[in-house]
Amino acid sequence: MKLVRFLHNQKCRYGMIENDVIYPLAGGLLDKPIRQGLRYALKDVRLLCPVVPTKAICIGLNYRDHAKEMQVQAPKEPVFFMKPSSSVIGSGERIMYPKELVTQIDFEGELAVVMGKTARYVPEEKAVSMILGYTIANDVTARNLQPKSGQWTISKSFDTFLPVGPWVETKIDPRDLAIETTVNGEIRQQSSTAEMIFSIPRIVSYLSKVMTLNPGDLILTGTPAGVGSMDVGDVVRVSIEGLGYLENTVGEE
Repeated sequence: MKLVRFLHNQKCRYGMIENDVIYPLAGGLLDKPIRQGLRYALKDVRLLCPVVPTKAICIGLNYRDHAKEMQVQAPKEPVFFMKPSSSVIGSGERIMYPKELVTQIDFEGELAVVMGKTARYVPEEKAVSMILGYTIANDVTARNLQPKSGQWTISKSFDTFLPVGPWVETKIDPRDLAIETTVNGEIRQQSSTAEMIFSIPRIVSYLSKVMTLNPGDLILTGTPAGVGSMDVGDVVRVSIEGLGYLENTVGEE
């Protein structure tokens, strides 16, 4: 099931998609999906980021080839950092290039987990039951501000640095999905989620031992090799098998 958050006639609604038609839902994304009211053609609405997270937690260096290209050793435990909710935008919105402090911004295409239940101290074998579904994310990074060691917050936290969408898919097995990132139609990243170092149940369980994971929270599961820079005017598309694509253009702040 594809769940969306959309704007129609300046009103924000939640809905489900079937055959390019959106059926509005009674309640929110996390409620039981009950159709309500009229239906809309997908082309007649504006899709927003499908969730409103309290936080976005990102797993770093979770693909062996990416750790190698960053010239760091693959971690033995999940390495994570956070992005603020103010960095979140939807598919089709502009990634703004903040050139006062930044000299290079990079794309990082990723599979994102959407939490469906409050999770704290969750064992691995129960982690999947806490998940609503999956979506696509781009962990935009100010590479010149990211040290090779130490905390990464400043490089990850600018407004618009977390495009997410276009929807949440609730019925998909995330363990071996093709993932690809293109810039202006040129392939830059091409891999599979099967190349992750840490599995999604392991990640959810690990994080739940550190903090409460709330419904709607995002967990970005890492990016494969091939990360690279973007510039003003570039069109960046992250595609994941079974999830569609997330597309954003880079604008000048």
